[in-house]
Amino acid sequence: MIGVLVMAYGGPDRIEDVEPYLRDVRGGHPAPTAVLAEVRRRYALIGGRSPILERTRAQANALQAALDSQGAGMRTYIGMRHWHPRLDEAVASMAADGIRSMVGLVMAPHYSRMSVELYYQRLAQAIQTHHPALQVARIDSWKDDPGYLAVLRERIARGLSRLPPELRRRVELVCTAHSLPERILEWNDPYPDELRATFEVLREAFPDLDSHFAYQSAAMTDEPWLGPEAGALMEARLAAGAKAFLVVPMGFVCEHVEILYDVDIALRQRVEAGGGRLERIEMPGDDPHMMASLASRVRDAAAAKGWV
Repeated sequence: MIGVLVMAYGGPDRIEDVEPYLRDVRGGHPAPTAVLAEVRRRYALIGGRSPILERTRAQANALQAALDSQGAGMRTYIGMRHWHPRLDEAVASMAADGIRSMVGLVMAPHYSRMSVELYYQRLAQAIQTHHPALQVARIDSWKDDPGYLAVLRERIARGLSRLPPELRRRVELVCTAHSLPERILEWNDPYPDELRATFEVLREAFPDLDSHFAYQSAAMTDEPWLGPEAGALMEARLAAGAKAFLVVPMGFVCEHVEILYDVDIALRQRVEAGGGRLERIEMPGDDPHMMASLASRVRDAAAAKGWV
């Protein structure tokens, strides 16, 4: 049996977990008081917790169903980078189940040394501690996965259909991804190019609409982060006469605080304050088409190692 480790960032299960969660994110260092208060406020506004665990579990279950339908003989596990169930818990489970080879899949389509690579670094540490014999086949990027792209195109079309006819032809698409510190450019990190590749596919699919790419969800730090920032871009477009936006968070695949607060609350408030309208696409989540496509990618990764 081959294991498949579905990895995600993790998030607090309740308000009381925000402090230890942020401590984990910050490498064991406590968050400044103002940052802790602000993050608690944001989670309170979206229901007091992150839904990322159940969303990731649904994705893993859908991936398992796709693998089973393809006769892959694989078993999915879940591991979170910064919360429970942690990556070391997943590796320990694989050890207990006798899994000796696994495919790693981060639920983030675009590679960066400051995002996807950090998952595999933590995974390597967990393997060294709990299961040194475990072999790993990595899926580093799936920016061009046909199922992922098809679901995004379908979600955009569905989002456009919700708009009144007078706005549908004038709405502007704003594709977003999580910002990272500008210092990634110093080592020619592929992240911006990976995002551009996905954006170009989506832009070309809707040639009659003005389309833009922007970054969102920069952390509360003093260092510069990649731009343009989504809110600033939309404010500038409003000043130029734009009326409505359909946000496409293409760097994310399920709902969590970066979607439910950063887009649905913070960005919407900024757009409405400028007299505009903001809508967001439905997230890909556990869409069967996307998960079937990712299942094929998982099988290809295992085949490249000679396991199947």
